[in-house]
Amino acid sequence: MRWDDEGISGDIEDRRGSGGGGGFGFGGGGRGLGLGGILILGVLSLFFGRDLISPFLGLSRGGGAGMRGSGPDPSRMAREEKLTHFVSFVINDLQRTWAKSLPEQTGVPYQKTTLVLFWDTTESACGFAESASGPFYCPGDAKVFIDLGFYDELTQKFGAPGEFAQAYVIAHEVGHHIQKLTGVERRVRALQSRNPESANPLSVRMELQADCLAGVWGRSAAQRDVINEKDVESGLNAAASIGDDRIQKMSTGHVFPEKFTHGSSAQRVEWFKRGLSDGQVKACNTFEQL
Repeated sequence: MRWDDEGISGDIEDRRGSGGGGGFGFGGGGRGLGLGGILILGVLSLFFGRDLISPFLGLSRGGGAGMRGSGPDPSRMAREEKLTHFVSFVINDLQRTWAKSLPEQTGVPYQKTTLVLFWDTTESACGFAESASGPFYCPGDAKVFIDLGFYDELTQKFGAPGEFAQAYVIAHEVGHHIQKLTGVERRVRALQSRNPESANPLSVRMELQADCLAGVWGRSAAQRDVINEKDVESGLNAAASIGDDRIQKMSTGHVFPEKFTHGSSAQRVEWFKRGLSDGQVKACNTFEQL
């Protein structure tokens, strides 16, 4: 990618190393998790079969004390400095692009999102987030959340290196922000609530539309020579690498289409390419064209 170092974006909220990764404390100062929260985490731990309490109490599985992410890690901050500047450029470019394209194409005014950087765990209006959960968008506070360590996993585990692969991840999450602004997210959640059996199929359509919207931004970036054909290949590889079928095959050895929530690798590539080739929001109607 050809990008300019614009420093740290004003649209980034940096929570890295800020005491438990973003506000979940226990005892002492700050906002404690509270007894009710601990009980809820205890129930969830039983349900999911893994310990969700210890990270918030600062305990390792071996019982040792100490907060994960309880303070700044200068060496990690230094390692992530260039990447932080890169994602700053990406979020700035996405915001500028959508501020122009969204009202032109849909008549809906664009409102900025915020990119939250965190380590380990943090809180959002959608509940607490863990690095292991991967990047996500929370419509409740209209923010994108990412632990930059995810990009190591994208390269090493999923075989999707490259700056545009990294940019695609953010563009996909901003695609969910576009869905909130246009009312798609609200309508889909209402349908899922009324018909729980439709939850997964509707989720797939939501995710594929976000892929397509990432492609819409990608076309703008290509027209401005921010990306080239090699970058596009990187983005397509990223879309393919995190398809439900590939992830299920890697983790279980089997594929369960009925459990898809994001779409297959082929579907994700198809819809990303559709946005990339068309460059219009109207081309991303996965709810009619799937």
